[in-house]
Amino acid sequence: MDRNSNVHQLQKPFHGKAQSLALPSKKFADRFFAKGRRLREFCCGKQQKMEAKPTEISSSKMFGGYNKRYKHFSPTLGCSMTFHIYFPPSISSSHKFPVLYWLSGLTCTDENFVIKSGAQRAASTKGVALIVPDTSPRGLNVEGESDSWDFGVGAGFYLNATQEKWKNWRMYDYVVKELPKLLSDNFPQLDTSRASISGHSMGGHGALTIYLKNLDKYKSVSAFAPIANPINCPWGQKAFTNYLGGDKADWEEYDATSLASKFHGVSATILIDQGEDDKFLHDQLLPDNFEEACRSANVPLLLRIQPGYEHSYHFVSTFIDDHISHHAQALNL
Repeated sequence: MDRNSNVHQLQKPFHGKAQSLALPSKKFADRFFAKGRRLREFCCGKQQKMEAKPTEISSSKMFGGYNKRYKHFSPTLGCSMTFHIYFPPSISSSHKFPVLYWLSGLTCTDENFVIKSGAQRAASTKGVALIVPDTSPRGLNVEGESDSWDFGVGAGFYLNATQEKWKNWRMYDYVVKELPKLLSDNFPQLDTSRASISGHSMGGHGALTIYLKNLDKYKSVSAFAPIANPINCPWGQKAFTNYLGGDKADWEEYDATSLASKFHGVSATILIDQGEDDKFLHDQLLPDNFEEACRSANVPLLLRIQPGYEHSYHFVSTFIDDHISHHAQALNL
């Protein structure tokens, strides 16, 4: 057998006569399979690129506008993601709507706010589009991602994880960078340069921290029952330890109470509504700590304690119109 040949010769009897069958050499086979891998990688990359463009998966009319849900592949998170847009009734084909991002709380998807809040009525009247992303990556099958309701899937905490196991949990970059560009590139009826941000609970935490770190990107912020000082509450400590590691200096970069004294130039009043009967008020949410930090740093804050209200969407839906009006004023609507 010639070891330098591209084929090996195998003698096999056939009807009493020897037949020579050519089998590929190892070198030839390696080249063949390498080309196959490159082809698969190319096809997968092309498919992901195609999936990166949002695909509409549902639509429903509401208050003259439309709730539309989209799916796309997120390079930031490494998985497929869904988000909702509420488009108000269009004034003209050339009209562009400013946007209000809504960040939801623990266990939520992009559907909870759209179904439960009733925000579309005021958004329709004011002419502001609502943008509602999901709360975490999904479908990555990271060990332990669904073991508890307050960490992992449905609990992204709107930060960029630094621990290797949770490296795909980069909801901060997804909300601040990838999603606005995706909207700008694919929805000409949206004016993403005119944006505000709001949220509930974990999403309120996300809205406050994202706003304070990006005053040039958002005209205003509001929150319902935000986790306002996560470095000092069990939810935040659990999430930050796992996502960010043990260095508490890193935690402060995602803590609204810590950030209030670091970022100057806050001119728009921050609006927060907090239910007085919220069972999480004193051990998880800690709005008084944020209020004190804002007072010390001369950050304008309107903290409204609402008697009798708790943590649910019954509370959110009661005061959502005030928040839409707050942002509409900041967006010059």
